[in-house]
Amino acid sequence: MVTGERPGQIVILNGIPRAGKSSIAAAIQQSFDGVWMNMGVDAFKRMTPERYQPGIGLRPGGERPDLEPLVEVLYRAMYESIAAHSRLAANVVADVGHHDDYSVPRGILPACARQLTGLPVIFVGVRCPDEVVIERRRVTWGAQDPSEASMRVARWQQAVHRPGIYDLEVDTSLLTPEESAERIRRRLESSPPPSAFQQLAAMATT
Repeated sequence: MVTGERPGQIVILNGIPRAGKSSIAAAIQQSFDGVWMNMGVDAFKRMTPERYQPGIGLRPGGERPDLEPLVEVLYRAMYESIAAHSRLAANVVADVGHHDDYSVPRGILPACARQLTGLPVIFVGVRCPDEVVIERRRVTWGAQDPSEASMRVARWQQAVHRPGIYDLEVDTSLLTPEESAERIRRRLESSPPPSAFQQLAAMATT
């Protein structure tokens, strides 16, 4: 950390794809004071070679056990980078889709939480009803088989919000990105200070 400066604030947004995390991250960058770096899953996916895709964005279901060790490494590397930025007094917002629905449990979220020990971090659950997510998927990716889309979204919903320990939750079907960002700001200004990542770090086994 730069001498005499406080560590940068960290905001981790956790939710399923198309829940609205990226829009909230952009609103935070636009409206919060100071420099806010966006270091989420999308950025890491863009850096990942094609043959290892979807990399850190591997969806629930244990479909690619060959990629799972790499996913662990990528998440740990991402959180090391987040921690380094914070220690240098840069603020970080990161959108993630943490789950443990792999071929075997990986315990990635608690391990990553431990990496941020001693740094100011708020863990925000970004929720959105299935039907809204399905419509957003249709707008983004075109028509999809309704039953398959419903199954995939439901599996993401069940996996991502487990164990469900958050400092704050927002519903993007009810709030705009700007309103969600404002709720995060207010939570950061309130008492007691966020503690979800401390609870999750205590669950780490390695």
